[in-house]
Amino acid sequence: MDDTTGIFIGGGGPDYGTPQHLRLDYANRHGLIAGATGTGKTVTLQILAQGFSDAGVPVFLSDVKGDLSGMAMPGTSEHKLHAPFMERAGKIGLHLAYREAPVTFWDLYGEQGHPVRTTISEMGPLLLARLMEMTDAQEGVLNIAFRVADEQGLALLDLKDLQSLLVWVGENRKDLSLRYGNVSTASVGAIQRSLLQLEGQGGAQLFGEPALELADLFRHDPDGRGMVNILAADRLMGSPRLYATFLLWLLSELFEELPEVGDPEKPKLVFFFDEAHLLFDDAPKALVDKVEQVARLIRSKGVGVYFVTQNPEDIPEDILGQLGNRVQHALRAFTAKDRTALRQAAQNYRENPRFEIEDAIREVGVGEAVTSLLERKGIPGVAERTLIRPPASQLGPITPGERRRVLGGSGIDGKYEAEVDRESAFEVLAARAETAAKEAEAAERAEAEAETAEREYRAGRRYSGERVGRSTARRSGRGDSVGEAFAKSFARSLGTRAGRSLVRGVLGGLFRGR
Repeated sequence: MDDTTGIFIGGGGPDYGTPQHLRLDYANRHGLIAGATGTGKTVTLQILAQGFSDAGVPVFLSDVKGDLSGMAMPGTSEHKLHAPFMERAGKIGLHLAYREAPVTFWDLYGEQGHPVRTTISEMGPLLLARLMEMTDAQEGVLNIAFRVADEQGLALLDLKDLQSLLVWVGENRKDLSLRYGNVSTASVGAIQRSLLQLEGQGGAQLFGEPALELADLFRHDPDGRGMVNILAADRLMGSPRLYATFLLWLLSELFEELPEVGDPEKPKLVFFFDEAHLLFDDAPKALVDKVEQVARLIRSKGVGVYFVTQNPEDIPEDILGQLGNRVQHALRAFTAKDRTALRQAAQNYRENPRFEIEDAIREVGVGEAVTSLLERKGIPGVAERTLIRPPASQLGPITPGERRRVLGGSGIDGKYEAEVDRESAFEVLAARAETAAKEAEAAERAEAEAETAEREYRAGRRYSGERVGRSTARRSGRGDSVGEAFAKSFARSLGTRAGRSLVRGVLGGLFRGR
């Protein structure tokens, strides 16, 4: 099998099994790359990503340590591992030719790649609630805020849109509670505090426009190779929930936007989820169910998802059961818990009579793995001990200057760099508050003018010699013309009730802070 129908992963000599290829027609059945730190997971990810790219399949992956940026440059004979690479290539029957992959760099912070953004509306309340670790009550208030935004046509694009909307929700909580259920000021305040924390973690850069166009992840270079989209995640890993939520949002967007294609000859896109355990740590059941649904159904959209983690037990069992292509690097068994995890990992492979899988997973060295890849009709392959092939692109990070050159030649340079702040919920609500304040001010002026006119009128009657006592004043008030009485009543009502109520009801808190 050549790289037009499969990706060569590795092979071996007498102590190893047959050459291992990942079939492109089963690559959308998802996969797992697992193993302890330092056993070679990143190199396996690199060779798979470049293999898909060479086959014309675009890839999206996250670079959590900065090492994968080297894919933008070819390997070199000057690298310290060149000799071992050549020795291994000879052992597994590989003609190793160094070659770079076509790379596009992305970065939520816009520092090491093109900025990548989404909007508050596209993220949705479920993922936002997960991101900010909300309680059920707080998530309920957030859902009400999104419902109000939909009904009133308020675009939620960035954090300040959601913050201003929550101020409005808090000011109008009594009316909203009657219609949607309880809206407490405590919940609104807790959400606002969470938004401030999110803003400090980089949420201000994540939410806004121009938002990422999914089509930019599906590009090819002039040679027909799929683009390798690398998300710079070394800084992002400092905010693990933001990292996991962003990748889950991207996966969900692919699921929602792509058409059904059934089982294609090769995937339309392959998505690598590195440090996958972060997605499931303390995740509520609703979120895990959503991930399971996406993993189960997105393969029919032509998307393959590969989870990269230290231990298979990091992945929920219902999702693990859907991962047909597996590369298991070494697991260490220092404790009773480790031994249990090792035994469970071995049970997920099709037995090979030549060796004990549990022993092999414990004993394989760096750059070796126990592999099981789908065969014809989607049958799991027999587990094999495999020497993983060397990468064709550079192993290790590139320099800042090399990164800048790659960014400049990406074909989308300048498309996402300048942030756009169009009219949305913040501006609309602020305008309403300003209008209400002007109306209230005008009403108060009218009331003051009416009171002044009344005082002048009474003063004029006293000057003309008429006695205006308490009883006379009462009779005078009752004896006003219908027009005068209506004018006075309207001015007082507008000034004291309608105008002031508008200021309080329509984003009063926001306007006072402007």
